[in-house]
Amino acid sequence: MTTEAKKTDASIEELVEMTTEIDPELVAICSDLGSQTDEAKAIYMTSRNIARKLVGDETLEDRVKQRCVTSTGDPAVADIMRFVNDPIKAGVEAIKKGAPIIVDINMVKSGVTKRGHNCEVICVLDRDEDAELAKKYGITRTAAGFLQCRGILEGSIVAIGNAPSAAFAVCRMIEHGIKPAIVVGTPVGFVNAAESKEAVRKEPVPSITCVGTRGGTPMAVACINELVALANDDECVID
Repeated sequence: MTTEAKKTDASIEELVEMTTEIDPELVAICSDLGSQTDEAKAIYMTSRNIARKLVGDETLEDRVKQRCVTSTGDPAVADIMRFVNDPIKAGVEAIKKGAPIIVDINMVKSGVTKRGHNCEVICVLDRDEDAELAKKYGITRTAAGFLQCRGILEGSIVAIGNAPSAAFAVCRMIEHGIKPAIVVGTPVGFVNAAESKEAVRKEPVPSITCVGTRGGTPMAVACINELVALANDDECVID
């Protein structure tokens, strides 16, 4: 069966429709690096203002929680987030230095903003494309990919939004003396997700994680993008 394009006489102008009311004041104060049009800025600021009311707006940790709440549409995720060993300071400093951002899956890589930093974003799956190492040792591709990245893991920004096995692999490398600047770990699921995040929290490195089986790519991406935003905020004071 073939699919033929349906012809239409409608112009682009006839098909374009704003999905939200544009508040010029909100658009003017929007500093989100990923929002480049008035509609995008209006949507972001409206969502962010709702998140501020739900989460609070007193600390830099609150700012990370706000973005996670916005990205998941779930106010409850703010209560399950954990910040260990001053991760915001560590993350902002690493971003300003241009440290590589090493992620577990391409969905995380795609979600990380391309603006506001000079960090190379590396998906570990690209380091073991034919799964040779994974097959050799019978481990997951994400775990194998992080092992392949062990030479660049020191001082890097690690973001894991999907694979508990990847978080465990990073923990093992930390225990062998390889220390990232920060680990953002939000693996999701019923097999080892909660345990892997608990393991990350026990390591002597800065980390942002969440408790339990919830998490996922949107939270990992939100954490990284908020760290980038903080690194570009001239009014942000990090002691």
